[in-house]
Amino acid sequence: MRKSKREAQQLATTEVEAETADLDDVEVSIESLEDAEVEVFDDSKSAPADRADTGPLDETEASPVRPYVDLGGVKILPRDGLHLRLEVEEGSKRVVAVGLDFAKSTLQVQPFAAPRSTGLWNEIREQITEQIQRQGGTTAEVDGPFGPEVRAEIPVMGGDASTTRRARFIGVDGPRWFLRGVIAGEAAVDPEAAEKIEELFRSVVVVRGSTPMAPRDLIPLTMPKAGPTDAPSTTPSRV
Repeated sequence: MRKSKREAQQLATTEVEAETADLDDVEVSIESLEDAEVEVFDDSKSAPADRADTGPLDETEASPVRPYVDLGGVKILPRDGLHLRLEVEEGSKRVVAVGLDFAKSTLQVQPFAAPRSTGLWNEIREQITEQIQRQGGTTAEVDGPFGPEVRAEIPVMGGDASTTRRARFIGVDGPRWFLRGVIAGEAAVDPEAAEKIEELFRSVVVVRGSTPMAPRDLIPLTMPKAGPTDAPSTTPSRV
């Protein structure tokens, strides 16, 4: 199908870069359930009521004619000024996260396998809060555009005790997947920038696939194909 001139221009201005994962200032590794103390969590799904219409979308809900950049477990819709980074695990050389630089902000996204009928975000949100507080940071849980989110001030590694970075941890439970986002930069503090990054998060398409996976396993991410795709394709790696 022919692409419009504007779509072609957007593809040209969306840069793709691979780099070693290094988001120590905002990255939080979540303990697996096997290593955590046994607690009772709310395992209901957490997502906007209109998620299937407004996003983030499952691959079955996405338009087959939009010019997505195919990264395996997620598809990203190009736009003017978007810089796309693939965060690569140094030892294994695996792609473990997608970084999106836009509107003087950064959005890191990671897709994870999830149960069919229950969600992960309510439990993971509790674990994020506990880990940030153990690191000396502060957190507050607020109702955001995607439901509950964690807003945090995290100590900067290598800085003095008073140096912190602000970050927003957002999450959406979808059909057999969970998408986590970490927002830093102006979108963590400025409402106008936040709207642009939130719209970017909504535009992400998750490709769960049919391969059996344990809940919390990272859905494999890949280097982009030669060009954008018009049709669905068939950190630590756990949250």
